[in-house]
Amino acid sequence: MPLTNNVIIKLNEITTMVEDKSKLSESDVDDIKAIFKELVKGGERYDVDEIEFWFENEGSWKTREPIIRIANLSNYVQDKHQQTAHLRIMSDDDCSCGH
Repeated sequence: MPLTNNVIIKLNEITTMVEDKSKLSESDVDDIKAIFKELVKGGERYDVDEIEFWFENEGSWKTREPIIRIANLSNYVQDKHQQTAHLRIMSDDDCSCGH
């Protein structure tokens, strides 16, 4: 699944936001999670491998560890969102209210 323009815009925001591209600070991690949460809450879906590939080819990221960390964060946020969405659907369908 190719990355949408909205996702690419957010990846560019991450690149601009992170000052030290050799390591992510805790603040960077929190901001990156917030960006991915915003994307998935807005209905965006993305392939984690495509996220990793984008950062590898972007040009300003020379160290692999932060790229892997960002890909892992994107995966974590997307999986967590899908699980909570699934639970909300189940709780609505599993109503024992007599209807």
